Amino acid sequence: MTAIPNDQTPDPAQPELVLSERLDGVLRLTLNHPEKRNTFSMEMLAALKERLAEAEQDKAVRALIIAANGPVFSSGHNIKEFVGAEEERAREIIDLSSELMLGLRRLPKPVIAQVAGLATAAGCQLVAICDLVVASREARFQTPGVMIGLFCSTPMVPLSRAIPSKKTMEMLLTGEPISAEEAERLGLVNRVVSPEKLEEETLALARKIISFSGFTIGLGKKAFYEQLPLDLPAAFKIGKAAMVRNVVAQDGQEGMSAFLEKRPPEWSD
Repeated sequence: MTAIPNDQTPDPAQPELVLSERLDGVLRLTLNHPEKRNTFSMEMLAALKERLAEAEQDKAVRALIIAANGPVFSSGHNIKEFVGAEEERAREIIDLSSELMLGLRRLPKPVIAQVAGLATAAGCQLVAICDLVVASREARFQTPGVMIGLFCSTPMVPLSRAIPSKKTMEMLLTGEPISAEEAERLGLVNRVVSPEKLEEETLALARKIISFSGFTIGLGKKAFYEQLPLDLPAAFKIGKAAMVRNVVAQDGQEGMSAFLEKRPPEWSD
């Protein structure tokens, strides 16, 4: 399979690029430019970044799902924005994309990618940066930049932290896609489900997570990613600090008390 080209022609009737849907404590954000393969134009990146900022401040939002309309989750950056670009403009686009990806990682709420179709280049990067991934059996994952003279240098950052380095390099050097099943074996995907069950299974996973303390989940997510690149003594330092904070916190005390008293806990958020 070859890379899907970014056919970006001006669209005077551009739709709302990111749709928002509240499902109790879960916010589903849906990339909504299927006719352009949900490419990460500057407008798309800015819209998604804005929605994430809103979700971070909204206490009613306990978890996020990122989905997409159409057969392509996202085909990555809008290549037409790069053609003829000076260094300053290229850096502006990449900076915005990287800010979005880091924002997803730093968000104190779990983010689940719901992937129905093909995720390529920066689209694959978005999948890799999410905390969890539920994919349809029809999903595919690809870093095809090398095919058009652009090594997928930013997508490789979260991808190489999600799957083994040899496989990452194969994807980067050949541009060939991997199946949902292989992505699950490698650790990029948590669950592979039938297409008709994708939305249901993703939402069920999100709802299970938000049944727990939001404070505890946020604390744990932060500590997990902080300790991940560190050596063992430094990682334990992060883990110990988080554990102590968690033990003395209101929700930690409530959870332990509820367990001992054999009753459902009442979380603070």
